[in-house]
Amino acid sequence: MIFLQLFITFFQIGLFGFGGGYAMLSMIQSDVVYNHHWLTAGQFTDIVAVSQMTPGPIGINSATYVGYTAVVNAGYPTWAGILGSCMATMSVILPSLILMIIISRFLMRYHSHPVVRDVFQGLRPAVVGLLAAAALLLCTADNFGSPSEDSWQFGISIGLFAFTFIGQHTYHINPIRLILMCGAAGLLLL
Repeated sequence: MIFLQLFITFFQIGLFGFGGGYAMLSMIQSDVVYNHHWLTAGQFTDIVAVSQMTPGPIGINSATYVGYTAVVNAGYPTWAGILGSCMATMSVILPSLILMIIISRFLMRYHSHPVVRDVFQGLRPAVVGLLAAAALLLCTADNFGSPSEDSWQFGISIGLFAFTFIGQHTYHINPIRLILMCGAAGLLLL
């Protein structure tokens, strides 16, 4: 039963996940953590971190790790987790594959038509909104801590967040370096 649910959930995410993997994160978190309760918010955050560090698109990597973790958390053996991983990965890719085959024929013929250009202009703000939603959904007490529970962890988390934002936005520091520096700071300070 969980395999069918994984297929349907990730097929829908793949079908409606405009804007790439980061835009999909809020949809994945909503379905996996809050609707189906396959993972905790902390597990989802760990999966997002691992998905960002491994090669490949983050949406597909997240689907792969979520599929495995959801099946194993449901009490199935490791080999079933691998099957769940494959199921989630293939189902998140399948809508894009089908749509790209259909749409590519249409776009090759009508790519310069004003209506087609206007549709893509309208999709841009929606993509920005989905990216902002993904960022806001990750700003939880599981990720940052809470000033009432552990003010040191909360302060360090906010400091690392600010450092990363300024380092990327102002100084254009390589994201891999930022990840390594923040990981080292977290290891030393927390």
